[in-house]
Amino acid sequence: MNPNRVVDFLRKPAAEFRKSDLIRFVKENGIRMVNFMYPADDNRLKTLNFVINSEAYLDSILTFGERVDGSSLFPFIEAGNSDLYVIPRFSTAFVDPFAEIPTLTMLASFFDKEGRPLQSSPEYTLRKACEEFTKTTGMEFYAMGELEYYVISDDTGFFHASDQKGYHESAPFAKFNDFRTECMDLIARAGGQIKYGHNEVGNFTIDSKIYEQNEIEFLPVPAVEAADNLMVAKWVIRTLAARKGYDVTFAPKITAGKAGSGLHIHFKVMKGDQNMMTDGGRLSDVAKKAIVGILENADAITAMGNKVPTSYFRLVPHQEAPTSICWGDRNRSVLVRVPLGWNGENDMCSQANPLEADAVAAPPQKQTVELRSADCSADIYQLIAAMVVAARTGFEMDDALRRADELYVNVNIHNDENKDKLAQLKSLPDSCMASAKALAARRRVFEDKEVFSPRLIDGIIAKLESYDDADLRAKTSDSHNEMMKVVRKFWHCG
Repeated sequence: MNPNRVVDFLRKPAAEFRKSDLIRFVKENGIRMVNFMYPADDNRLKTLNFVINSEAYLDSILTFGERVDGSSLFPFIEAGNSDLYVIPRFSTAFVDPFAEIPTLTMLASFFDKEGRPLQSSPEYTLRKACEEFTKTTGMEFYAMGELEYYVISDDTGFFHASDQKGYHESAPFAKFNDFRTECMDLIARAGGQIKYGHNEVGNFTIDSKIYEQNEIEFLPVPAVEAADNLMVAKWVIRTLAARKGYDVTFAPKITAGKAGSGLHIHFKVMKGDQNMMTDGGRLSDVAKKAIVGILENADAITAMGNKVPTSYFRLVPHQEAPTSICWGDRNRSVLVRVPLGWNGENDMCSQANPLEADAVAAPPQKQTVELRSADCSADIYQLIAAMVVAARTGFEMDDALRRADELYVNVNIHNDENKDKLAQLKSLPDSCMASAKALAARRRVFEDKEVFSPRLIDGIIAKLESYDDADLRAKTSDSHNEMMKVVRKFWHCG
């Protein structure tokens, strides 16, 4: 029942793909081209196309990859010594759903001139972060994303949804359900592990255009796979939108007074097949230590997760996007939220379906924890790597559980009764400049154990500082036209 044609044909999970498997798939399924895809500094996938001239040539590109100009992909690579290798990762193989010529596509990793993994590449940075997390904790970091985006098209004039009331709306009031489900099908065929999709809160009409917010949420998988899923998903959504004549934006804010789009990242810590986020039906000490590690480094994480000035048009006080560094249960005003788990004692299935009495033996191990600050301007690999590094530091703190109690908020942080608590909490940065400063102050945390390379940290800081946006939010707060100039500049960020 796997939608990925390669998995279905080979009858083995993607993690077990070998080169010989892919050659057999190519030969027996009429595949005529191969694509390598890989992320660059702008956080978008780039593509290199190959015609399959012979089986020997196919074997060669799968084994040795190809050379690319690294200086055109990353600013931290000098033009005078810029050649990199891109080597395909067989486990990511899928049949390109858009190609007219039958094409097998794979994500690729970067290697330097000595044939070693490129230390500063985003994907390898995430791999290093995961390896160090496992060395320290004996556990594995799983992640999943909530991908929010707006679809924009001509207004039909019929069945307008209520402004900012689009959450889980159905047709005919929702106009792009079919587009979203087609995206979900194509993402699944490309290997994405999807949980569900739905309409989100944001919807409005301006100048005869409908703006409708949607969300696709993924299943928790090992962290590198989670980042791969999100990268491919963005590519699929944009490509299908272009073919249908829609505009799509993942931008964090597209106008004033309407819901912005985030990239919430959920995580859980696994030991073998056991989810370690709960203990006896309650949030575990393991979960609390990971949460505290992320909170203590949250200001610096914005440097990886909120990379354009309009990110900070979304992260403003007293709205649903978080600004105060704290955590809580089922509380959308906090930075790190513990969503409702599956720990109830009653069998809900048999109550809804009396014929299924006693059918459910035990609740699933679904508990995750959600970081709510990031958006799709993020470098997804860097963002999750930063979360993994930060979570690991929570296990290295002697006072992590005490800090967890201090940073916990049990109701909306902006309620009057929490004024004193709010005053004690640190806030997230309010600009790219402030995020750069936060990362500079904490760079040793991320450079520890050689996870983030110093050159990569330097590049992130320099890019953020280049926006010179320290007072941009204040300057544009009273001028819609000035705000929209900035919005349009970063309309297709990430």
